[in-house]
Amino acid sequence: MKYGSLVFEESEFLMIKKHLENNVTIEDYAHKNVLELLNQHMAIALCLNAEDIPFDIVTINSIIKVNGANGISQTLQIVVPKDAAIDQNKVSVISSLGASIIGRAVGDKISYGLPGDLISLTITKVNQPNSANKNTTEGQKTKKETIY
Repeated sequence: MKYGSLVFEESEFLMIKKHLENNVTIEDYAHKNVLELLNQHMAIALCLNAEDIPFDIVTINSIIKVNGANGISQTLQIVVPKDAAIDQNKVSVISSLGASIIGRAVGDKISYGLPGDLISLTITKVNQPNSANKNTTEGQKTKKETIY
């Protein structure tokens, strides 16, 4: 991980914790393992004020681009569970993919999928919905680009 641990905005951290606690549906063992790993990572995560979150961190409602070694390139949005819509590339923060990506940064690599069928992905772009309101210097910013 680029920052040594996951990075969350304080209110999003609490919201994700609530969703994890209320999640009674486990899709499969791999999903359960991802959620347990997210819980472990959250125990040592950095929690910052919204204006202090670096521009390259995946937050809720971020639109991100991931690339895989086999040529896969996908743009998706990480959302709260009630807003998830696979047909619109809106992925729940507590889905296997969403839980693997939330709190990570541009350049971080994740493995996604079932054992024996794992796909390695790299986060290549992050566009946070609230980044215009941040008090970050130009040197701290990740180059912002429109993601299609």
